[in-house]
Amino acid sequence: MADDRPSQPGLAATLSLPAIAAVSLGFLLPVLWLARMSVNPTEPGGVLREGWTANQYVELFTDSFYAELTLASLQMSATATLCALLVGYPIALFLYRLESRWKTLLVLLAICPLLVSGVVRAYGWIVILGDAGWINSMLRGAGLIDRPIRLVNNHIGVTIGLTESLLPYMTLSLLAGLGRLDRGLEEAARTLGASPLRTFLRITLPLSLPAVVLGSTICFMLAVSAFVTPRLLGGGRVLLLATEIYEQALVTLNWPLAAAIAMALLALFSVVLVASGRLQRRVAE
Repeated sequence: MADDRPSQPGLAATLSLPAIAAVSLGFLLPVLWLARMSVNPTEPGGVLREGWTANQYVELFTDSFYAELTLASLQMSATATLCALLVGYPIALFLYRLESRWKTLLVLLAICPLLVSGVVRAYGWIVILGDAGWINSMLRGAGLIDRPIRLVNNHIGVTIGLTESLLPYMTLSLLAGLGRLDRGLEEAARTLGASPLRTFLRITLPLSLPAVVLGSTICFMLAVSAFVTPRLLGGGRVLLLATEIYEQALVTLNWPLAAAIAMALLALFSVVLVASGRLQRRVAE
């Protein structure tokens, strides 16, 4: 008697149809719309015309302003990612090794900033870092400064805000990847006379490198595409790719150029993902 049950590949393909449809509607179609918009000709004032043109991409890749903007965005994102890694790694390692009934609560506290809106957190940093904020008030009260230190409306404030917003993602990514750690190897190294620093450099850090690469990749892409924090803490003085997309789309009404910048940013994400995948395979070997 013939078996009428669907084969495993056929069943898997059928069960994947809802996910494929959701991805197509939520991601592929908007990306295709952006790609088409990026080659649309425009008239002065933002009026769109039917047709095709590569003028937006020519401007994007020949104007030195956009090269400087891309470099500034990459530097800002890399700095914020590095700061989040330096702060998040000890936290994640402590939480991973913690054996206490309070471990779950501490993990929740580490990621609780995700429960607060990015706008609220940005305004909170403005209160803390402003000229009359807590930090400047304490420094002036201690007699360390005579005039306020500018910590907002510049790259310093944006870096601090981005680092804080990336920290929960970095901590979660590191916690998810620290399962490769083998405490037996660390104990063996200590038994053989290795110092805590040598044990960390030769055992702990190499085994945790895949988690470091994963967390850094996620945080870097989030930082490059961040808009709320640079817009509010930068005060319009810190220009990045995300803020430029906003300016071109809603201020100058140059939608094709905004779409072209967005497509270039998407291409940058693809390059980062490919490089991250190769790096993860190398460090995992």
